Amino acid sequence: MPTNNSSSTLLEKLIAYPTVSRDSNLQLIDFIRQFLSQRGIDSTLTHNDERTKANLYATVGPSDKSGVMLSGHTDVVPTEGQNWSTDPFIMDTRSGRHYGRGTADMKGFIACVLSLLDRLDPGKLKTPIHLAFSYDEEIGCVGVRRMIDMLQTAEIKPRFCIVGEPTSMQVAIAHKGKNAGLVNCHGVECHSSMAPMGLNAIHLAAQAVNAFRDEQQRLIEHAAHDPHYDVSHTTLHIGVIEGGTALNIVPNQCQMQFEIRNLPDDNPDEILASLRARCDAIAATFHDQFPVAAIQIDFTNRYPALDTSSDSEVVKFVRSLTGANSLTKLAFGTEGGLFTERLGIETVVIGPGSIEQAHKPDEYIEQAELQRCDVFLDRLVEALC
Repeated sequence: MPTNNSSSTLLEKLIAYPTVSRDSNLQLIDFIRQFLSQRGIDSTLTHNDERTKANLYATVGPSDKSGVMLSGHTDVVPTEGQNWSTDPFIMDTRSGRHYGRGTADMKGFIACVLSLLDRLDPGKLKTPIHLAFSYDEEIGCVGVRRMIDMLQTAEIKPRFCIVGEPTSMQVAIAHKGKNAGLVNCHGVECHSSMAPMGLNAIHLAAQAVNAFRDEQQRLIEHAAHDPHYDVSHTTLHIGVIEGGTALNIVPNQCQMQFEIRNLPDDNPDEILASLRARCDAIAATFHDQFPVAAIQIDFTNRYPALDTSSDSEVVKFVRSLTGANSLTKLAFGTEGGLFTERLGIETVVIGPGSIEQAHKPDEYIEQAELQRCDVFLDRLVEALC
């Protein structure tokens, strides 16, 4: 069995698969599946409806016991429009850094996990390690839900989960939830020379934007705050607005995309209800003249916040491996909240690299970060043996 697969060597191989979320990840999954098979490790795939993407789940060690799940996503964000100094899908190493799309977010962690398999004897594990590699995390933790569906029916589920997102190897116990949605504004079209005879959907949208801003202010003044986050409160954000077809037509449709990133103590459904009430009141002011006036607000994708207690068993366990006392909370989201909400698995986030390098041109990870992750995973194996 080959044993020269260092984390850096494997990362170079993983980067060469351009697994942007819009594209298939099957070549990468096939590489990992063969890598596991060569080491006597069986794996299970769960596909999307089109069978163009797949999650991979595998157990190393005893299959009749609960264990520790190592979770990571295989997809990466696009590189178009970014000024890269090298090919983003050919890893470039210089000055102690590995450059390439996904080095930090988060193929570095997956490379460390695969490298670990050449340094352990599965027969000595008293507690198993479960591998959970998912697709389409970058567009809202979409793919991992198929894997969770599978695990819900399993007789034995993992006890703990470690999500390997880049935290500079700090132990993170919480992150906000994310709720993406659409605002559809319905007006009445007419010739622009007769503009008062119609109801401009873009103008409706402008009033809806103000309603969102008012709701944001309410959250700042009256809702939960947590100083351990970079932004201490729940945030509302409108990122895309589209409306109108021609300058001489009063538009009857306008659509906006928004998100709510909520603290664990704030309920996004209650925020949505408040937004709907505000926008319904706006539309109602036009109903005498324009009965079709409406502002519809709906969620399109969401994943829950992660809020693991600092006193939980998983935190005590991972702290024993890192030797660190400090804990952190993350500005970005992960699949961790889904594992806890749907499967009851205690979860933390810890992985190599910095999120500050993610999604940027010339994304990189320090070689030293991979080495720190290797040491952490070796300690994990020692604990499970």
